[in-house]
Amino acid sequence: MEMLIVGLVLFLGIHLVPAIPEVRNILVVSLGEKRYKIAFAFVSAAGLVLIAWGYARAPSGPRFFIPFVGAIHAAPLAMTVSFVLLAAANMKTRIRLALKHPMLIGVGIWALTHLLANGSAKATLLFGSFLAYAAIDLVSARSRNSNRTFQPVPKMDLIAIGAGIVLALLVMTLHRLIFGVRVVPWGI
Repeated sequence: MEMLIVGLVLFLGIHLVPAIPEVRNILVVSLGEKRYKIAFAFVSAAGLVLIAWGYARAPSGPRFFIPFVGAIHAAPLAMTVSFVLLAAANMKTRIRLALKHPMLIGVGIWALTHLLANGSAKATLLFGSFLAYAAIDLVSARSRNSNRTFQPVPKMDLIAIGAGIVLALLVMTLHRLIFGVRVVPWGI
């Protein structure tokens, strides 16, 4: 479990740096923009590897709560919405214009759904941490008014929706192979 915790601290910690502009500015000034981005990418990648490895090695017990059946049934739809939001986050979509921060909302939906559909200690730690991160960063982003203005391109919404649906279906299909849990009847 320690490896999972270290991975979460690294990955989520570095992703919270932009939420504290003073800290980010100090790092950019001391490292330079390019080195800051390289360090950010390296720490993110190391954290992600440790999260995956730590989660796989962590014991499945104890169980904190019984999974919510409603969350399990809602998961395919919730994950599809989450993937669409993630796809729309870096495109000039009306979705992004309307929601301002679709990536954080998508991560929040992903984390909350998985949190409620699991119940084990390691799942609660993982998904609870991501849910807390998404909430903190969303509040911070809104308070910093970190929105970029742009003119939406209508076809980008169609691309985001299509890509999100295709990716969600692919992940659901391969979920058992990748994560060890079959989530849809057609999954392999």
